[in-house]
Amino acid sequence: MIVASAGNVLVWIVWVVAAFACMGSAVAVVSFSNPFYSALALIGNLGSLAVLYLLLSAEFVAAAQVLVYAGAVMVMFLFVIAYLGGRADAPWAGGPSWQAAAAVTAAGALFAEIIVVIASQADGRLSHTAEIKRSFGSPGEIGRLFLTDHLLAFEITSVVLLVAAVGGVILGSHARGETDARS
Repeated sequence: MIVASAGNVLVWIVWVVAAFACMGSAVAVVSFSNPFYSALALIGNLGSLAVLYLLLSAEFVAAAQVLVYAGAVMVMFLFVIAYLGGRADAPWAGGPSWQAAAAVTAAGALFAEIIVVIASQADGRLSHTAEIKRSFGSPGEIGRLFLTDHLLAFEITSVVLLVAAVGGVILGSHARGETDARS
């Protein structure tokens, strides 16, 4: 019989709650019809991910998750949603399209891939403790990885966020122009 310490039980409880909060808020992001509520659910998702990072002893990544994504990026998303107003609230007005079917198919394929990868790795190695370097999750290690191994992905993400912001402003200006023309 394995006797778990109170600390281990608490860590498992926090992990389970954060994992379910992460999955629940992810489902809420894609199921809410109001984009404002979807953005709020995304903030909850990013917060629960930060808790999971804390459980992995990656304090810097958790802080960056909250400050950069749940803070700055979500403020930008909420600004764009508020700027567009109610005109972008009904993307499913015509019923499911070929894009919705393709999205469900891609999600199913991704889910199947995740199951295959987990099944292929679950040969007992997952139950053993991994060796983690002392520098894991430190600002220096993350900066080194961003600026060496993952520089291209980091820059592409920056450009995609910039394009999203510019696109939101352009969509908002066209929508405002249509409203002014009707008045």
